[in-house]
Order: sequence, then C-alpha cells, then structure tokens
Amino acid sequence: MAVSVSNAFVTLFDSEVKQAYQGQRALAGLTRERSVEGSIVKFPTIGKGTASIRVPQTDVTPMSVSYNSVQAEMQDFIAAEYSDIFNQAKINFQDRAELVQVVGGAIGRRMDQVVLDALTAASGTLTVANSVGGSTTNLNVAKLRDTKKQMDAKNVPSQGRVIIAHANNMDSLLAETSVTSSDFNTVKALVTGEVNSFLGFRFVSIGDRDEGGLAIDGSSDRTVFAFHKDAMGLGINMAEKTKVDYIPEKTSFLIASMFSAGAVAVDPEGIAKITCRE
Repeated sequence: MAVSVSNAFVTLFDSEVKQAYQGQRALAGLTRERSVEGSIVKFPTIGKGTASIRVPQTDVTPMSVSYNSVQAEMQDFIAAEYSDIFNQAKINFQDRAELVQVVGGAIGRRMDQVVLDALTAASGTLTVANSVGGSTTNLNVAKLRDTKKQMDAKNVPSQGRVIIAHANNMDSLLAETSVTSSDFNTVKALVTGEVNSFLGFRFVSIGDRDEGGLAIDGSSDRTVFAFHKDAMGLGINMAEKTKVDYIPEKTSFLIASMFSAGAVAVDPEGIAKITCRE
C-alpha cells in the first residue's frame, strides 16, 4: 500500500517548523544577513579616512582608503526525525507538534551556533579580563562599563550593540543593585527577573546547549560576547525549509528541516570578548 503525504499537510508542517525556528533562534536579526548564491559569502571592509583642508587651485588629495573583504564558507545542516507509521496511522496533531519543537529548536540553535563559532574564531577583538571588577569575577557592571568604554574609544555606533551571555552570567549581573534598582536603571529587572538592556547593550541570554553554546573551560572561565550588529556577517545560501517524505524501508515518515549558512567577523573592533569566572 502506497502511503503519501498531502501537499496541504507538507505546507502546514513547514509553516509550523518555521514558527518554532524563529521562536528558538536567539540571535535572529542581530547580525548583518545576506542571501548567497554559491559556496562562499564575502563581506567588504572599508578602511578609515580623514578629511583634509581644501586648498584652492590644487589637486584633491585622496584619502587612500583601503578596500578589503572577509569571507565565510557555506555549511550545510539538517535536523531530521522519523515518525513510525505503526505508532500512528498518520501524523496527528500531538505527534506533529512535538516534532515541530524538536526539529525547529535544533535548526534554530544550530543557526545561532554558526554565529557563535564565528565570534569565537574572531581575532584582533577587544578584550575584557576576568579580573575587571575584582579578582576572577563573573559578569558585572565594571566589565560592562569597560566594554562600553573600549567600544566608545573605537567609535563603535551606540545603536545596535548586543551582549550574548550564559544564564549563569546573567544571574551574577542581576545580583548587582545598579542593574536591578529603578534608581539606576529604567528597566526594572527586579520585576521581570530579566535584563533586556543596560548601558546601551541589548542582552540575549542562553543556557547550556548541545551544539556548544557559550563554551566554558577547565578553569570555569566562560567568554561572553559583546558585538555590534554590523561587526558580524551571516550569509544564508539556503534558508530553512522542511520536507516530509514516506520511507517504505523504514515504514516511517521522515521529517527533515535544513539550511545552509556561514558566518564571519567583519570588523573585529566591533567585537569584545569578556572573560567571566563562574
């Protein structure tokens, strides 16, 4: 007996996976994104220039701005799972809803990891030691102030700054009065238990992730990343899409979601690596 999946069902399932994917992707919209044709994405980098005094009747002096580019290779990713036809005659709502969360979550976290891996690999970035604000400290206001100072000194635009930190780092930050008190901060973290913005940074908190997340070393040091949106580039060769097929040999439906993407640091001066001892 041939088993088929209606086009209407595939369309519905694909839409639901995308909804879950967007909901569980923490870094969506926080980098420069562009569509890519081919296996490599290139982001141009243009150096700085200085205006000069105009002298009448003389040749214009060019700034001799440097033009370069950075690139990232596309990587292919897939999240797939079988749904056995003997368990259910067809994929009902409950089973489908569970698979949507599993498949969508896996794809969203992996897209985040593409960016996190590029942040980790970035060289020549700003750095904040774990000794700032005390000996071997976790995330604190002193480290945020140091990060802000360094970015301000490099003329990193104030709009579009992001900090991605682990839940343990955010818990340490929430212990500081200047973050949670409405006397210091218009965001009342004591009410919500969260910090969404402080000192001009937008905060994104993630937990432990099987994909890697924010790695911690043997000394319990974890790197928290601060970056400007334009400092990180993400190329997407194939946007997330989902296929549902029946595999006779498995007597199962195969639900597979996939994408192809690559990320790279475009401007290291717009990235700060903050070492936090947990």
